[in-house]
Amino acid sequence: MSRKTKAGAARDERNRVERDSMGELRVPADALWGAQTQRAVQNFPISGRPMPRGFIRALGLIKAAAAEVNAGLDLLPQVTARAIRAAALEVAAGEHDAHFPIDIYQTGSGTSSNMNANEVIAALANRSGKAGRKGVHPNDHVNLGQSSNDVIPTAIRVSAQLAVLEDLLPAVKHLCRTIDRRGKALGRIVKTGRTHLMDAMPLTFAQEFSAWSAQLASAEERIADSLKRLRRLPLGGTAIGTGINADPRFGARVAKALSKQTGARFESAGNKFEGLAAQDDAVELSGQLSALAVALTKIANDLRWMNAGPLAGLGEIELPALQPGSSIMPGKVNPVIPEATVMVCAQVMGHHTAITVAGQTGNFQLNVTLPLIAANLLDSIQLLANVSRLLADTAIDGLKVREDNIRRALDRNPILVTALNPVIGYEKGAAIAKQAYKENRAVLDVAREVTGLPEKVLKPLLDPAVLAKGGIHGKPGGGPPPRWRHMAGSSDRIIPPRE
Repeated sequence: MSRKTKAGAARDERNRVERDSMGELRVPADALWGAQTQRAVQNFPISGRPMPRGFIRALGLIKAAAAEVNAGLDLLPQVTARAIRAAALEVAAGEHDAHFPIDIYQTGSGTSSNMNANEVIAALANRSGKAGRKGVHPNDHVNLGQSSNDVIPTAIRVSAQLAVLEDLLPAVKHLCRTIDRRGKALGRIVKTGRTHLMDAMPLTFAQEFSAWSAQLASAEERIADSLKRLRRLPLGGTAIGTGINADPRFGARVAKALSKQTGARFESAGNKFEGLAAQDDAVELSGQLSALAVALTKIANDLRWMNAGPLAGLGEIELPALQPGSSIMPGKVNPVIPEATVMVCAQVMGHHTAITVAGQTGNFQLNVTLPLIAANLLDSIQLLANVSRLLADTAIDGLKVREDNIRRALDRNPILVTALNPVIGYEKGAAIAKQAYKENRAVLDVAREVTGLPEKVLKPLLDPAVLAKGGIHGKPGGGPPPRWRHMAGSSDRIIPPRE
C-alpha cells in the first residue's frame, strides 16, 4: 500500500460518512453528532465558545419531557420514548457535553443547537439497544411536535429560570445574610457619613450596611417578579406559533412535565406567537440582572473606599489580605474581591446591552439572535451568583474595623455642628465648622469657646451615637431637652434659660 493510500485509510478510520438533506459529510468517527451538527461546526468557527452548560441541560430536559408527552399522546411508541428520555436525561446531567461543540455565534434561530441535541440523543438511544427494531430518528422522533423556533426560546426560559432559582437567588440571599450579620455585630460603632465623598453627619455601621442589604433585597424582588413572565413556555408553537405538526395538548403537557422534573414552575404560553417573535421576557430579566450589578458595584466601591490606605486613605476597614498586591512594591495588598466584583458587574451591564439589541432583532414571526440571548443571560446569572458568594465569604465576612481611625475622624468632623442648628442657628454653626476644620480641632472644643455653652450641654448635643438616631436635637422630643436657646433676631448671642 502506498504512503498516500495509507494516509487516506487512516483518515477514513478517524471519520465516518453521514448524510442529511444536503448530501454526504464526513464526521469524526467517535462523535455522537451527525451531519447537521458537523455542518454547523464547519460553518461557525467564530469564538470557540460552545453554548453554556445550563442551556444544554435545558435542551436535554425539554427533549425528555417531549418524548414522555408524545408517548402519552400515542404519537410515539413507548419503547422509543423510553430510549429517548433516558438519553436526553444523560444529556441534561452533563454526561455528553463534549458532543455539543457548536459555537454561540451560529444561525440566529439556534437550529444548529437543536439539531445537535436531536442527533446526540438519537445516537445515544440507538447505541443503548433499547430503542426498538426501527431505531430512533433525530427529526422524526426526538424532534416530534417541535421546531427549533419554539425549542430554543423554551430552552432560554427553562435554563434561565433554573439558574436564577438554583444559583443566583440563593447566592444573593447569602450575601444579604452576611451583610446583616456583620452589620449587627458592628452596630455600636459610629462612623463619619459621607455625601459627595465629603464628610457628612454620622451613622453606624449597621445603618450603612442596611442600605446594602436593602438594595439586594429589592434586587431579589425585581428578579423574582420577572420570573412570573419568564416561566411562560412557547413550546407547541412549532415553526411560527400556529402549532403546525404538534398536538394542541403538547405544549401544556410538556410545561407540566418540566415542572415535575425540575421542581420549578413552568406554564404554557397563552400566545405562542409572542414567545417566538419576541424575547421581551429575557430582556426584562437581563435588565433586573443589570440592576443587581448596579447594587453590587455600589457595595464593592464602598468597600474599596473604606479600605483605602492603609495610611493615606480613609482606612476605616481592613479587608482580608488574599494575595500580594504588586510585583514591584513589597507589602502592598489590594482589595481584589471588590475589584473582581466591579469587573463582573461591568460585564453583566455589557451583556444587557447586547441582549437589549438582540431582543429588538425580531422580524415578523421569529427573533434571530436566540443563541446570543441564551449565552449572555446565563453568563450574567452565573457571574453574579459566583461573585455574590465570593463578596460575602472572602470580603465582608472577614473585614475588620479600624476603630481608632474612625474615632479620630469622627471627633474632628466639622459637620457634627449641624446638630446645634436648633440651638445656635445655621450661620453660627457654619462659623464653628469652618474654624474647627481650619484649626484641625474637635468641634466640641471650638463650639465651647465660641458659644460659651458648657461642655455638659454641648456633649449630648454633639454625641455621634445620638446623632445617628436622627430626629431634632435641642428641642423637646428630639433629643436632649433645650437647656440653651438661640436669641431671636441675633446670630451672635446665646442666652441661658432662666433658672
